[in-house]
Amino acid sequence: MLKRLLFFILVLSAGFGHVIAQSNTGVVAGRITSVANEPIERVSVSLVELHKNTLTDTKGDFEMGNIIPGHYTVRIQMLGLKEQDIAVDVKANETVTVNFRLTEENILSLQEVTISGTVNRFSQKESVHIARLPLKNLENPQVYTTVPKELFKEQMAVDLGSISKNVPGAGIPMLANQGRVTFRSRGFETEPNARNGVAGAAFSSIDPVNLERIEVIKGPSTTLFGTSISSSYGGLYNRVTKKPYNAFGGEVSYSGGSWNFNRLTVDLNTPVNADKTALFRLNAATTFEKSFQDVGFTNNISLAPSFSYQITDRLSLLLDVEFGQAKGTSVVRFNPYTGSNKTQSIVDMKFPYKKTFLSNDLAYQTQMLNIFAQMNYKISDKWTSQTIVSRARSSINGYITALNGRSDTTLRAQVIAGYTNFIATDIQQNFIGDFKIGDFRNRMVVGLDYYNNYNDFDRVTVNNTPTINFINPPASYRISRFKIDSLTTGGTLRKETNGDDTYAAYASDVFNITDRLLVMASLRVDHYKYKGVYNITTGQTSGGLGAGGVQAGPYSQTALSHKSGLVYEVVKDRVSLFGNYMSGFFNKSGSAADGTPFKPEHAEQLEFGVKGDVWDHKLVGTISYYDIQVSNVLRLDPNDINYSIQDGTQLSKGVEVDITANPLPGLNIVAGFAYNDSKYTKADSTVQGLRPALSGPDKMFNFWISYRIPTGKMKGLGLGAGGNTGSSSYQTNTKTAKVIIPSYAMFDASVFYDQPKFRVSFKVDNLTSEQAWSVRLTPQAPARFMGSVALKF
Repeated sequence: MLKRLLFFILVLSAGFGHVIAQSNTGVVAGRITSVANEPIERVSVSLVELHKNTLTDTKGDFEMGNIIPGHYTVRIQMLGLKEQDIAVDVKANETVTVNFRLTEENILSLQEVTISGTVNRFSQKESVHIARLPLKNLENPQVYTTVPKELFKEQMAVDLGSISKNVPGAGIPMLANQGRVTFRSRGFETEPNARNGVAGAAFSSIDPVNLERIEVIKGPSTTLFGTSISSSYGGLYNRVTKKPYNAFGGEVSYSGGSWNFNRLTVDLNTPVNADKTALFRLNAATTFEKSFQDVGFTNNISLAPSFSYQITDRLSLLLDVEFGQAKGTSVVRFNPYTGSNKTQSIVDMKFPYKKTFLSNDLAYQTQMLNIFAQMNYKISDKWTSQTIVSRARSSINGYITALNGRSDTTLRAQVIAGYTNFIATDIQQNFIGDFKIGDFRNRMVVGLDYYNNYNDFDRVTVNNTPTINFINPPASYRISRFKIDSLTTGGTLRKETNGDDTYAAYASDVFNITDRLLVMASLRVDHYKYKGVYNITTGQTSGGLGAGGVQAGPYSQTALSHKSGLVYEVVKDRVSLFGNYMSGFFNKSGSAADGTPFKPEHAEQLEFGVKGDVWDHKLVGTISYYDIQVSNVLRLDPNDINYSIQDGTQLSKGVEVDITANPLPGLNIVAGFAYNDSKYTKADSTVQGLRPALSGPDKMFNFWISYRIPTGKMKGLGLGAGGNTGSSSYQTNTKTAKVIIPSYAMFDASVFYDQPKFRVSFKVDNLTSEQAWSVRLTPQAPARFMGSVALKF
């Protein structure tokens, strides 16, 4: 009994002593804001003498308690920003307030931070990925578009195709057989295979549940990004993922709609330690939807955890993972018969809009795992080290289908059955500086990049399925899994592995001649090594089929690419004139008839225009003109069709307009226009002088207008409407045969009620049920109704 009493007294004394100790301590708190007095989150704040760290929250606030009275130094650090030391005196039972507002010069840091409270909700132009430098939009001579989550959340966009509606010139997304999505950009095919600025390929569907925004960089971008992330001559799509923040919070959302659409999403964030320097966030989603056609479905799940740790005030770690698993049927991919050598429209063919000619048991299964790790270390006020490791894996198992025309009225199903695996590893080391030489400011990145790609195929292509009349198909026609499995012995086997390595070095410098005039110069060298194709059946290694169908063999190529630009701010931080001259390339295997090995294909872009950010960010926009010349294009050798020659050229030029505006409180406008003139300037006689097929419409327009009540009892109630239009384009375009895709005009509308604790939304896509097709002649869904409810905490 005595022992229990003594133990109780000790515990009580310890607790009382702790309370007294706490009562004799103080608190250091404050807020970090931008030059426009907007709160900035995830800024490192520390007490130097105590080695005590924390991060600002979504309101830019920070707090450190239980500080013993005394003299301390509060240090504010952002990567790429000169550290700020502020002396404070902490007194018992008092709170010392330390507020800091960034200056004009250091508004943008190398650290991925979020600036909240901008009146123009859909304009979030500043990025650390575009130039890999602390460079503002008005200082960047390259054109890019950003689509923030605030916009696609308001639009209830649940896939990358819907999000891309806000990108000028993206067009109707091309959905591939495994859920992959591809867009048009300046007349070239572009995939969303960059993630946080490095390779993050996914040969499967990518759920946007973990996306903070999409960044669409226009024009050849291999100087900083290489070709490993599907950077086309038209540009690249970069997926910026959500980062953990310094508070507990989240959201649970359910959406339901037409064709048995069901979607559940979760976004959960929490600090891990008491100092709130270790943060964790989990985004997850599951979706099921049937096709609007006679058969077809998709069913997927996505998990995306992320973890950040401010290890010290100079060292930070970010770990970001994407995992996705899906099962579904291939969308319709129709390849019309063109042997009749005539001009025809997909509408005139009378191809059935709502029929697939296949079955639900011909499904594929995909799995995707992307791992991204980034370590930032602040070497000094002027230099930062950035180390990135990215690994992406995608696998496809099951059945991939297409419909091939056999005559003007008949088709035959093609089915690929089996397994495919893709693995890519990207390792980068960047050193990023912001320093002065005399009175002249330099912002520089110097980097090394290693990329490894490995592909594994074990599949059979079945072409000997029955031929049917697609205008009047027999009622009993059905291509089943059993039927395909019975035909695989007569199919074409692909059982092989292949891979390649790329070693690259690059440097980019932005030099301020004055505070308004700056120049950019960038250079990259890539050494590419193709390892060849290993045939598992024969045990032989070859290069696979090169140009002209000739065995190319393993090979190596070295390529240079450059980027230069000039920016003059006519009105400081408001209006700038810019111009750029930059290049891109793609490696080409094989050799000409005389044995001369092929060189990399190259493209050179000349571009100029104007950027604006005026009226307190209420009007932000870019107008640009570009001219892209492609050289070293392979074309058939007119003297020997078994070989190719490398003297082809192609031209792509046009105008793009990208605008976001907030003319009145609560009223937001997004608008874009793209005109593209593409043609083969030296090519095979069958396409000479023609617009390339699959390059999309030459004129496209997009807009979204929304209004939400900003004050009063009905604050948060709003509605939005928008649309996308495109001129006619080509699936096939030769001198003798053309397949025309008609023009389209598709409109959407939504109504929503957004409150701090919940959000209710309703939307209709394709209000008029416009019949439209992608460049692969995939019919687009008619009017789709969707409702959503979200709970926030």
